[in-house]
Amino acid sequence: MTAPSALPFFVYGTLRPGAYNHDRLLLGRTIAEEEARLPGALLHDGPGYPYAVPGEGTVTGTLVTAAPEAYGELLGALDRMEGDAGYERTAVETVRLRDGETVRAWTYVASPETELGPLIPTGDWFRRPVPDGPRTP
Repeated sequence: MTAPSALPFFVYGTLRPGAYNHDRLLLGRTIAEEEARLPGALLHDGPGYPYAVPGEGTVTGTLVTAAPEAYGELLGALDRMEGDAGYERTAVETVRLRDGETVRAWTYVASPETELGPLIPTGDWFRRPVPDGPRTP
């Protein structure tokens, strides 16, 4: 079993490839990035980024494996950024990869006091309905 401190990260918002925090924080610090899903979670819109919470749904995202030499620095940077935005880091047991494999990973979920926006029924922040026209991650 992987030591908790070396878990990969399940990301579902601005840290996904193509979104604005990916290149700023993850580019050059990862060794693998794979499409993945997190069952048992719901996704809510937020102020420019989404929030996952436990629930009867599935969230779409990316499983990111940090380069070993960058892990500690990356974990600290993500904890600071996500903590400032109202998230808590938690270990999840059921991140599913495309081939059906289940992986244990860190993810950031909304802290209990975080005010959530509307539910994103697709579970995918990149494919959410937008009432005022298109917007990009």
